[in-house]
Amino acid sequence: MLEEVERWLTRRSWSSADRPLDRLTDAPDSSPHRTSVSVVLPALNEAATVGAIVATIRRELMEKVRLVDELVVIDSGSTDATAAVARAAGARVVHRDAILPRIPALPGKGEVLWRSLLVTSGEIVCFIDADLRDFSADFVSGTVGPLLTDPTVQFVKAMYDRPFGDSAGQGGRVTELVARPLLNLHWPQLAGFVQPLGGEYAVRRSLLERLPFPVGYGVELGLLVDALHTVGLDALGQVDVGVRRHRHQDGQALGRMAAAIYRTAQLRLSRGHLVRPALTQFERGEEGFVPRTHAVDTEERPPMREIAEYAERWAA
Repeated sequence: MLEEVERWLTRRSWSSADRPLDRLTDAPDSSPHRTSVSVVLPALNEAATVGAIVATIRRELMEKVRLVDELVVIDSGSTDATAAVARAAGARVVHRDAILPRIPALPGKGEVLWRSLLVTSGEIVCFIDADLRDFSADFVSGTVGPLLTDPTVQFVKAMYDRPFGDSAGQGGRVTELVARPLLNLHWPQLAGFVQPLGGEYAVRRSLLERLPFPVGYGVELGLLVDALHTVGLDALGQVDVGVRRHRHQDGQALGRMAAAIYRTAQLRLSRGHLVRPALTQFERGEEGFVPRTHAVDTEERPPMREIAEYAERWAA
């Protein structure tokens, strides 16, 4: 298995510099069958950062060159100016609850990503988190590059350094403590992925529409594992895009994230009888420990191609 992963790392790990923009845009632009690209930003109260991300993608990848065809922000119920800021910067903004209204929306990032397939049209869908700081267009061009230049590649994750404060490489705590150990133990073919939980990745729609979507924090792990089983390791890749700076969550939020990710893995390891779990976190109070119980995300949405509205849209 180690030799297989090492071969994969040699063949399917790249740098964003390996595919400069002129290589990605010159030939496709001259063809009437140019592969279309949709960029989706799931956003919840990200007014401080979403505008700069949208403006960079629009300027660098839609106006200077024609790489991205549509740029959509899916607002999942922000109470700040996220929607207005994103719209002013040049994105099309769609509220989560306006998509597929016959199915009530559930809270969670995966829910937003799943619904985004209904309001985008690109043959390649690139997801970008909306809380990134010092954003570079390489996050988009780097991840879509292998899909535009190699028809055998179907799913590409970004990899990067994740500093924590002033310390390089110390971000991604749930990745290192939960996700990568789980992958090494149960899906060792995926051990070479540096950022399996990263929110920046690009996938062919033809694959995305076949995959179930965990509605919460487990979505990245779930999609990666299911893609492995659906198309095989050689159809997956990763691209180094440099450094990722973003807002870090507190320890308790990371605990809830870890529980959801573990549960996503558990669901994929056993499809038998499962009990809906809960996570209890104890906090110190003036009169002793105070328990806080949180439901762990267990809901999953079916492959989008099984949804009638989606099938009708693409049949048309």
